[in-house]
Amino acid sequence: MSEALVVVETAGTDTTVPAVSGARQFWRRLRAQRAALVAAAVVALLVLVALAAPLLTALEGQDPTTYHPALIDSARGGVPIGSFGGASADHWLGVEPQTGRDLFARLVYGARVSLGVSLAATLVQILVGVAMGVAAGLGNRWVDLVLSRITDLFLAIPLMVMALALLAVVPGDFPRPVLVALIIALVSGWSTMAKMVRAQTLALKNLDYVSASRLSGWSTWRTAVRELLPGLAAPVITYAALLVPSNISAEAALSFLGVGVKPPTPSWGQMLTSADVWYQAAPQYLLLPALALFVTVFAMTVLGDGVRVALDPRAASRLRVGTGRKREARAGTATTSGTPGTTATPGTSATPGTASVSSVADGGPEKPQKPKKEEERP
Repeated sequence: MSEALVVVETAGTDTTVPAVSGARQFWRRLRAQRAALVAAAVVALLVLVALAAPLLTALEGQDPTTYHPALIDSARGGVPIGSFGGASADHWLGVEPQTGRDLFARLVYGARVSLGVSLAATLVQILVGVAMGVAAGLGNRWVDLVLSRITDLFLAIPLMVMALALLAVVPGDFPRPVLVALIIALVSGWSTMAKMVRAQTLALKNLDYVSASRLSGWSTWRTAVRELLPGLAAPVITYAALLVPSNISAEAALSFLGVGVKPPTPSWGQMLTSADVWYQAAPQYLLLPALALFVTVFAMTVLGDGVRVALDPRAASRLRVGTGRKREARAGTATTSGTPGTTATPGTSATPGTASVSSVADGGPEKPQKPKKEEERP
């Protein structure tokens, strides 16, 4: 793609320089936020661990489903033998109480389930929300009314109640990760995105270039794809980045209630369900999945907020203007204090030819008085 060129006039000459693309501007604004960069690195590491889960467990020599009854103390109710939950060279983070399954293997495979369900649910929420919002914004009055009432209906449905009802009636042979992702996506999330996209569509369709495309005979579908979707990209990406951590929390909550992913498939929420009675005998069994959930949700939230700031040019311009004013104020203070031969007295300015402080505080600088002309002599 060819870069746009702008002409800059400098000292009477025209200099042609490439304009900064939108992707470069986004990366420059995101790079200026150190917290967002750290969060992005943490999220990338978590995704890499989830994708490389088979390799990591093969390197350890364990798998998430094999029982090791010899590593638990039956006389003490199934507590792992050894310190730190039975951590050793063969089991890096120890084993589960009662079952003896490797805790590290279940953690990394649980990352695949939690991240996969949340990302799949977010993708479905984006597709449904954008389609409903654009259709309501570009449709006639009746289409807008019907789609808006459907959106309000789904917005009022409580996620947990509907999820419990649907998960109870769906056949058991249906893949549970897919079912949980669909329930999270279709019950919650997309309705809020649809209302946001509808509001943005109503604002964008009155602009000149969108009106010109509709008057030129373009179909509604072509207008939406060619003209509206590029303008909706920034708010949709921003909201999607904030949806991922909420979907992770929803999946963990459903698994914690026992209606999410079923054993032996590992999940962080499911591990918390089994660990709630072992927090004294084997605290690492509770702390490790809880810490993994906390770090993932916190990193996703910080990254989503950083993406929102980077995609919002008004926030960047406000930051730039505020920084510029502070820089000018510091430069003015340094110049005033460092100018030789000037004395700053109360109520007067240190630089000759400038208004006094008291006059500015009284409502504006005083006008300089013109010197009186000498009376003409006869």
